[in-house]
Amino acid sequence: MASYPATQLDLNWTIVGQGAIGLLAACRLQQQSNTVTLHLRQPNSLDIMFTATDGQQQQYYFSPAVAPYQAVLVPIKSYDVLAGIKELIPLLSTQAQIILSHNGMGTIEQVLPLLLPSQGLWFLTTTHAALKTSATTLQHTGQGQSVLAPLNLAANKQSSAVKQAMTIALGPVQLATDIKPFLWQKLLINAVINPLTAINNCKNGDLLAAKYTKTIQQLVTEVCAVSQATGYKMAIEESVQRVRHVMQATATNFSSMQQDVYHQRQTEINAISGFIVEQGRQYAINTPVNLQLQQQVLQLQQSYGL
Repeated sequence: MASYPATQLDLNWTIVGQGAIGLLAACRLQQQSNTVTLHLRQPNSLDIMFTATDGQQQQYYFSPAVAPYQAVLVPIKSYDVLAGIKELIPLLSTQAQIILSHNGMGTIEQVLPLLLPSQGLWFLTTTHAALKTSATTLQHTGQGQSVLAPLNLAANKQSSAVKQAMTIALGPVQLATDIKPFLWQKLLINAVINPLTAINNCKNGDLLAAKYTKTIQQLVTEVCAVSQATGYKMAIEESVQRVRHVMQATATNFSSMQQDVYHQRQTEINAISGFIVEQGRQYAINTPVNLQLQQQVLQLQQSYGL
């Protein structure tokens, strides 16, 4: 595990849920002596055996969170964000800092009006990869980096402390004034890799095969058209190369959506492909390939009862 200077933060951190990225952040924060607790649907303590990218293993213990929460990382699925924030609101301090982190887009506009003017809202997007190999074992499978952006004035006032913590948890971290370009770049990658790996039950690198080339080009073309209509321009060929680079860099990884389908869980398809389709309709842009993949993944979910 990478070593960071020990730091004493004013904020005690609460991680929502027990997903892989959230637990990765929790382990790395605790490794540097930060106070970290978990907010779970059923309050309980949790022991995690963590394996870092260098193979080193360490045991971590997390106790249940106790209100009021000072700083909260919310790395949960996009479809759970609104309900999750509503559940958190009575537990937050009046000066709380809340960080959203998920695939897809569309939740920021839902969450901002729910908070007090004194409560900070952030978004963090990351390329770190982690895998839960059991309920109590976690592996850091890919070293990445993160982009963090404050979304309101109350967040700006705590930018130093929050960035410092997220540098430890999911660093290196770039602090951005506008998260939208980074979200569109991440959405582009997710719109290609996630549904295709879920539908074809394959690893990310398998999508480099020639049989996927046409579909990838069509998907990227649609996403670029929609992003440009919303005010963020992405060049098509450059975007195709960006997607292929991620496929190569994560060739042996399974995407989060592939894992969701494999384990018969709900996916984030509506916040990824569905968001693109919805935005396309608003701007009168046809997105037939994104729509087709959205429908195929929804059909897979329906096949196992979701």
